[in-house]
Amino acid sequence: MKKLIILMITAIILGGISGKILFSKYENIDKYLFDDNKRVYFLEEGVYSNKKSLETNTKNINPKLVVEDNNKYYVYVGITKNKKNANKIKKMYDDKGYSIYQKEKSISNLEFLNNVEQFDMLIENTKKERDISTIQEVVLANYEEMIINQG
Repeated sequence: MKKLIILMITAIILGGISGKILFSKYENIDKYLFDDNKRVYFLEEGVYSNKKSLETNTKNINPKLVVEDNNKYYVYVGITKNKKNANKIKKMYDDKGYSIYQKEKSISNLEFLNNVEQFDMLIENTKKERDISTIQEVVLANYEEMIINQG
């Protein structure tokens, strides 16, 4: 009888320790999956109701990404996870006379988010408008390929 009680107590303790270890791993995953790491700033130039006005008003904007949703055309000139970079890109277009709006969105594609973080490091370290435009051209193409075309 004593051996049975000791065996049961040992099993309960080992089960509790195993459960705590397993739970702590899931707790860390939840923190990563559901926190602000998925927040991305989209820099939007505008929303157009038809292709003609889109083409007329955005012919001099490069790079840009056009996303059609519910018969409306959304024009994005940048995507970043870094607020300072968002402000840097916005200022670049504001100086050219465009009104750029920052919108926060949540993205679940971890590969895309990692790419954006890498490109954000490049943007942080450059002041040249041409370099920032080139980097954003790649980010926008990545978004189109990894998010829009996959959905």
